[in-house]
Amino acid sequence: MRVFVTGVCGQLGHDVVNELAKRGHEGVGTDIQPVYSGVQDGSAVTTARYIQLDITDRSSVQKVIAEIHPDAVIHCAAWTNVDGAEAPENHEKVHMINAVGTQNIADATKAVDAKMMYISTDYVFDGQGERPWEPDDKCYSPLNVYGQSKLDGELAVSRTLDKFFIVRIAWVFGLNGKNFIKTMINVGKTHDTVRVVNDQIGTPTYTIDLARLLVDMVETDKYGYYHATNEGGYISWYDFCCEFYKQYGLKTKVVPVTTEEYGLSVAARPFNSRLEKSKLVKNGFTPLPSWQDAVSRYLKEAQL
Repeated sequence: MRVFVTGVCGQLGHDVVNELAKRGHEGVGTDIQPVYSGVQDGSAVTTARYIQLDITDRSSVQKVIAEIHPDAVIHCAAWTNVDGAEAPENHEKVHMINAVGTQNIADATKAVDAKMMYISTDYVFDGQGERPWEPDDKCYSPLNVYGQSKLDGELAVSRTLDKFFIVRIAWVFGLNGKNFIKTMINVGKTHDTVRVVNDQIGTPTYTIDLARLLVDMVETDKYGYYHATNEGGYISWYDFCCEFYKQYGLKTKVVPVTTEEYGLSVAARPFNSRLEKSKLVKNGFTPLPSWQDAVSRYLKEAQL
């Protein structure tokens, strides 16, 4: 199977290409950088075919995907700077990348009769309440510009294609790029105390585990909406930080605060990022391991 993967310079795209290679699939990677820029770890993503592509350039997207003629497209590329998206001067750019760019990918995918997987987010929901969000729940009133742009991307895919997977994820961490664990461990090394919010609830997602699941899914025709995070229960960012500090051996004191007390976020954040994942098992897919186990493996691999 030939799979076209966007956003391979990011955390998830990097691991998806490596997972495809492990299974003997042909992964073709793309990103906006002239050459692959990411972890130079000698893995498949650094040796796979790489094509520079601006997904907001409709004609280029059509040309590249027509030439590659993939069996499937896994669309990981996105604007993911949630706070940066709130700046008025960035609104159009965020929309162009997450909505228009996704529409371009969807149209080109349909033209070659390939299946498409779109990586979405818990931010498409309004973040209220305590009930876990079901994959087939309707999305209304995202809290911020980023969430609305990702919802617009979902709609572009679902209105264009029949053969699509929309997979919502949350609290992502991986070896390639920045993430909460890396940031907080670096802060913890130089501070005696850190403040972490304890009223935003969800579950982390390790990109290596997620990549395995995404390839499992794209090898099938079990299309539709899915939620995918690691198992291990719903937690707060405070709980998450306490666990990886303990595993890492940091003695830094972690102080729980409310989102309001924290006060540093520009964009509104969802209090409820609980994603219901039982649809994975119902459709025959193996769930991700526990987030605690994922943290343990990540800390060994990342060598922070």
